Amino acid sequence: MEEFRRSYSRLCRESGAEPQEAVLQQLHQLPMGRLDLATHSLTVDTCRALGSLLRNEALLTELVLSDCMLSEDGAALLLHGLCANSVLRLLDLKGNNLRAVGAEALGKLLRQNRAIQSLTLEWNSLGTWEEAFATFCGGLAANSTLQQLDLRNNQISHKGAEALALALKGNAALQQLEQAMDHNQNRRTAFQEAQARTRVLSKEVQHLREEKSKQFLDLMETIDKQREEMARTGRATAARVMRLQEALDERGSIVNALQAKLQMTEAALALSEQKAEDLGERLALAQQEQQSLLQRQAQEHRLEQQEAAEREAKLLRDLAAAHEKNLLLRNQVDELERRARSQQEQLFLTRQELAELRMRAVQAEERLDVEKRRSKQSLEGAENLRSKEVEHMTRHLEESERAMQERVQRLEAVRLSLEEELSRVKAAALSERGQAEEELMKAKNQARLEEQQRLAHLEDKLRRLAQARDEAQDACLQQKQTVAEAQARASQLGLQVEALRRRLEELQQELSNKDQERVAEVARVRVELQEQNGRLQAELAAQEALKEKAAALERQMKVIASDHREALLDRESENASLREKLRLKEAEIARVREEEVQRASVLQNAVLAYVQGSPLRALSPQK
Repeated sequence: MEEFRRSYSRLCRESGAEPQEAVLQQLHQLPMGRLDLATHSLTVDTCRALGSLLRNEALLTELVLSDCMLSEDGAALLLHGLCANSVLRLLDLKGNNLRAVGAEALGKLLRQNRAIQSLTLEWNSLGTWEEAFATFCGGLAANSTLQQLDLRNNQISHKGAEALALALKGNAALQQLEQAMDHNQNRRTAFQEAQARTRVLSKEVQHLREEKSKQFLDLMETIDKQREEMARTGRATAARVMRLQEALDERGSIVNALQAKLQMTEAALALSEQKAEDLGERLALAQQEQQSLLQRQAQEHRLEQQEAAEREAKLLRDLAAAHEKNLLLRNQVDELERRARSQQEQLFLTRQELAELRMRAVQAEERLDVEKRRSKQSLEGAENLRSKEVEHMTRHLEESERAMQERVQRLEAVRLSLEEELSRVKAAALSERGQAEEELMKAKNQARLEEQQRLAHLEDKLRRLAQARDEAQDACLQQKQTVAEAQARASQLGLQVEALRRRLEELQQELSNKDQERVAEVARVRVELQEQNGRLQAELAAQEALKEKAAALERQMKVIASDHREALLDRESENASLREKLRLKEAEIARVREEEVQRASVLQNAVLAYVQGSPLRALSPQK
C-alpha cells in the first residue's frame, strides 16, 4: 500500500493541489484489502486522484466513504474511476447527501461494474430528483452482481418507488433488499396481532378501573373521618404553639439586641479593615506610578541618545558631502585652467596662421572685420550674462547667510526660553517637594518611612531631569556649532566662487588683450596686403581656403563660449545644491527646536501630573 500512498501524493501534486494529511495517515495505516476514510472531508482533487488510482487497483476489496461530505463533482469523479474496477466488493457511501449528479453516476457504475456486491446508500438524497433516480434504477435493473443494497432515508417519492419496483423485477441477483420486504410483511402481521391483543387488554383495564373507583370512594370516606380527628388535635396543638411562640418572641428580642451589638462591632471592624486596604492600595499605586515614571524616563533617555547619535551621523555625512563638493569644485577650476591654456595655445596657432596669411587677406579684410565685430558682440553679451549671473549668485549667498544668522539668533532665544521654563519647572518641583515633606510629617510612622523613600526617588528623578536639561543644552550648543560650521562652509564656498569669478575676469582680460593684439596684427597685415594687392589677385582659390579657416575659427570660438556657458551652468547647479542643503539644515534646526519644546512641555506635564495625582496629595488636608 506504500505504492498506493506515493501514487496518491504524486497525482495530487500534478493537479496543483496538496495531498490531504488525513488521507495520507489512513493510507499509511491501511489494513489489507480495506480503505476506511469515514468522517474525513474529501476535496475534489482527492476524489479525482482516488478515482484514477482505483481504476486499476487490484488489492482493495472494501471502500468505506461514509460521512465524507462528498461534493457532486467529487462523487462523480470517484464513481467514474470505480466503473472499470474489477476487484472491489463493498462500497459504503452513507451520509454524503448525494443528489442528481450522484444518482446518475451510481446508475452508470451499476451498469458498467461487475464486481461490487454490497452498496450502502443510506442517508442521501437520491430520490429528490426523479429523472436522476430513474437513471439509477435503470442501472440497478441492468446489474447482475449486486447482492446487498441499502436505500434507507433517501427521500424516495411514489414515482421513485414505482421505478425501483420495475428495476427489482428485472434484477434477479439482489437479495438483501427483497429479504427486507419479506421482513416488512412479517412485521405487518405481527402488528395486527398486537392490535387485537391491545383491544382485549383495554377491556380488562376498563373493568379494573371501575373496581378501583369503588375502592377509591371507600378510601375517601375514611380520609374524611381522619381529617375531623386531625382538626380536633390541631386546635389543641395550636394553643400550645401560641404559648411556645410567645416564649420564642421574648428570646428573639434578646437575640436581636445581641445581633445589633455584633453588627456594630463588625461594621467598625470592616471600616478599619477598609481603611487599611485603602492605605495599602494607595501605597501600591504610588509604587506603580513611581516605577512607570522611572520606565518612561529611561525610555526618554534612550530615545534622546538615539536621536543624538542620528544627528551626529547626519552631520558627519554632510561634512563628507561638503568635502566631496569642494574637491569637485577644485577639479572644475583645474579643468577651466586647462581649457584656458588650450585656448592660449589655439590663439598662438591663430597668430601663426595670421602671420602666414598676411600676404593673402586683402579681399577678405572687410568680411573678417564684420565677423570679428559679430564675434566680439557675442563674447561681450556672454561676458555680461556671466557677470550678471555671478552677481546674482553672490547676492543670493549673502541673503542666505543673513537668513542663517537670523535663524541662529532665533534658536538662541528659544534656547534661553527653554532654560527659563526648565528653571521654573525645577522651582515648582522643589516647592511641591516641600509641600509633600510637610504632609509626610502628619502620616503614620510606617507611611513616613515609605514616603521618605519616595522623596528620594523624586530627588533622583529631578536630578535626571536636570541632566536631561543639560543634555538638551549641550545638544543646542552642538547645533550652534554645526550652524557655525555651515556658515564657515558657506563663506568658503563664497570665497571659492569669488576666486572663480576673478579667474573668469582674468581670462576675459587675456582674451581682450589677445583680441587687441590680433587687431594690431591685422592692421599691420592690412598695410602689407595693400602693397601686395597685385600678387593676391592670382590667389583667389587660396582665399576660399582662408574663408573656410575663418569659419573654423568662428566655430572654435562658439565651442569656447559654449564651454564657458556649461561651466557657469555647473556652478549654478552646485549653488542650487548648496541652497538645498541649507534649506535641509534649516528644516532640521526647526525640527530640533520643536522636539525640544515638546520635550520640555512633556516633562512639565509629567511633573505636574505626578504631583497632582500623587496619593499624598489625596491624603493631605484641604487648605
